[in-house]
Amino acid sequence: MTLIDRACSVDVTESSRRVLNAAATEAGRCADELIGTGPLPGTVEWDAEQGTEIPAQRMLAWQLVSLRVQFGAGLDCIETVIVLRTMAVSWEVIGRAVGMTRQAAHERWGARVKLILAE
Repeated sequence: MTLIDRACSVDVTESSRRVLNAAATEAGRCADELIGTGPLPGTVEWDAEQGTEIPAQRMLAWQLVSLRVQFGAGLDCIETVIVLRTMAVSWEVIGRAVGMTRQAAHERWGARVKLILAE
């Protein structure tokens, strides 16, 4: 077997999974940097946010930035889209985050999201 034959036939499943996991982890780090993680529990700042919409808005903004980073890097993004849909985020907002219409976002991910969430 030549090196070319090996390159074309070797199982890359595990390597591909590791690359995707690393990319998703890095997208999360980017979202932490761009949106922030919020105050630590038990701090004065954390106490001040309790009972407000700020923690939920931060979580949504974090997911949207993560989606944008993943999409910009050419990743599939289905996991993040599923999280957003379970948070009741509209297709319009998901599409806006990645620079497409509501309809285009729904066409891209809608059937897969519905299938996965139905399981």
